[in-house]
Amino acid sequence: MEHAMDDESAAVLRAVGRQIKLWRERAGLTQSELGAAIGYGEEQVSSVERGRRAPKPEFLDAADRVLGAGGIISAMKKDVADARLPRKVRDLARLEESAVELGVYGNHNLHGLLQTEEYTRALFEMRRPGYPEDEINRQVEARMGRQSIFERSATTLTFVQEEVMLRRPLGGRLVLRRQLERLMAVGQLRNVEIQVMPTDREDHAGMGGQLQVLKLGDGTTVGYTEAQLASYLISDPKDIQILELRYGIIRSQALTPRESLAFIEKLLGET
Repeated sequence: MEHAMDDESAAVLRAVGRQIKLWRERAGLTQSELGAAIGYGEEQVSSVERGRRAPKPEFLDAADRVLGAGGIISAMKKDVADARLPRKVRDLARLEESAVELGVYGNHNLHGLLQTEEYTRALFEMRRPGYPEDEINRQVEARMGRQSIFERSATTLTFVQEEVMLRRPLGGRLVLRRQLERLMAVGQLRNVEIQVMPTDREDHAGMGGQLQVLKLGDGTTVGYTEAQLASYLISDPKDIQILELRYGIIRSQALTPRESLAFIEKLLGET
């Protein structure tokens, strides 16, 4: 299934669990005693040690302190955080971390980097067949974690989003209002430009669907697209040239960043 944990993630969690077990046994504690010392139940400790549950940062920090691991257990937080991400999200997050420029055209729902947590949760709650609650939480956490890209001022981010996505009240009117408020805030960052593609455009270069173009720090450029049950990384130079051409035309057909913020502000007043 799309939301099943992949082998790479499972291997990381098993390795982390083995380390915690070794440190616990070295300290002469039972699972119950460790759990009581760090504020977790015996079953939770057991699940972590068996690699069946991804420990939260607080769990790792507390275990490190109680077991006297000297930072070794705490140092695994980044590995665990990566393991919590679904494979396709993890691969995309790695690309985004390497990007110096990111260009996005979206035509269905607002791009994940722009979403509020409420909006993201509403999207995953709409999935059919439905996701279990813990998987929804995992997906939401993964998407929110990627938004740290906005803190890197050296990365330029541009987004072209369809007008209809700004009007569709996914999750309800209050969720939409907060989402529009976030767009206003993000759109004023110096390294971000958000553009709106009006629905009444008679000429539109984005009819082939959503796309992303990422320019990486090593000088290479890659493309990324998603379909119903699959995602595709594009690296062929000829295909990249086509995506860059399309994205450039799409941006020229959309409202300017300043016009777009004014448009979003107008919608906010109507919502």
